[in-house]
Amino acid sequence: MSKKFAKEFNTLNYVIKEADSILLWAHTRPDGDTVGSVLALKEYIESLGKKVAIGCFDPMPEYLTLIFGTEKFLSPEEINFSDYKLVIACDSADRGFHLVKEKIYENQVSAILDHHPDIKTQADIKIIEPDYSSVCELVYDFFSFAEINLNQKMADALLTGILYDTGKLQHSNTSARVMEIASELVKKGAHLQKIVSALFENKNIATLKLWGRTFEKAKVNLDTGMIVSVLTQKDIEECEASTEDISQLSSILNTVPNTKFSLILYERGAGIIKGSLRSEEYKGIDVSQIAAQFGGGGHKLASGFEVKGKIVENENGWEII
Repeated sequence: MSKKFAKEFNTLNYVIKEADSILLWAHTRPDGDTVGSVLALKEYIESLGKKVAIGCFDPMPEYLTLIFGTEKFLSPEEINFSDYKLVIACDSADRGFHLVKEKIYENQVSAILDHHPDIKTQADIKIIEPDYSSVCELVYDFFSFAEINLNQKMADALLTGILYDTGKLQHSNTSARVMEIASELVKKGAHLQKIVSALFENKNIATLKLWGRTFEKAKVNLDTGMIVSVLTQKDIEECEASTEDISQLSSILNTVPNTKFSLILYERGAGIIKGSLRSEEYKGIDVSQIAAQFGGGGHKLASGFEVKGKIVENENGWEII
């Protein structure tokens, strides 16, 4: 285990043990990594006899209930922030936590655990490392440093985040060490097949319809090596799907031969268009530079951005107005 964050891990464990009430924060439109990290920490904190809750702007997605069952996420309106001595943002520093950071007072401790670069949100404790595959890998290191024994629930949660952010250990962020951690989590009782099925295989008809429409619309720009597709709000509604069903599409499009990177543009409602970019190390494209041109960011192989507007389709393709 890397000793890079020994000081920060020691401080984090100290404040967890000293606080009698702790709030964990997941990012908007939560995915496997943010949910896995907050649930693993919640299990540990509860074992200490502490009061703990999870805050998020959105509920836990249905596909993750197949792994964890129903888990209550509190909306900001349901939370009295002054009730908590410690607030920990997992994978959510600039993706939701920044919107509630002002509700935390000086006598409360705030912590950020993240693996995204260029985090702007400040906190008392910041543990950020873009070289980690996921925040769940970071939490695993924290547990190892603090010599915390993992139970089956914690192993399930951590493996969920790692598998989600590495695409079943197939993305370029899958290091030998990540493989070793996944193996250790399975030894601790993590349900590998159940997690893989929930994250990648258990797709309903609405999801498959939406994926089909995305593939039908996909276009390849031979000059840039970009494969791009769009989904309007009308597409999503006609397929009786939701934006949750879009999460894997950019990665799937990125597997098309002779392309260098993929882009999915989709309408998210309220006049917002989300862009999701993916590439692979051997393709030589830093998609974070593309995202930055539109005010977004992320990793060089997985980035995103948001712009205001509406997608309009015409005989030449699409445009944003």
